[in-house]
Amino acid sequence: MRDFKKKIVTDETMRPVAVLIDYEDWQEIEKLLAIAQLKIEAKNVDLAKYAGTIKLSIDPLEYQQQIEEKWTNNLTF
Repeated sequence: MRDFKKKIVTDETMRPVAVLIDYEDWQEIEKLLAIAQLKIEAKNVDLAKYAGTIKLSIDPLEYQQQIEEKWTNNLTF
């Protein structure tokens, strides 16, 4: 990662409230963010194309209720 020069602006109690950076550094940061966003978008997969490709032997809601019931019955206080 590139080290950007920055100045931290503080209030009267010395709490950071802003960061000042050179405009050229800001442009570079925006480029890096755009590249990262493109990589994230490239990883998104259209899951709709997989709809209906598996056959379930039990209704998913029924299965969830059975599992929750098992957990509920196994709780000890």
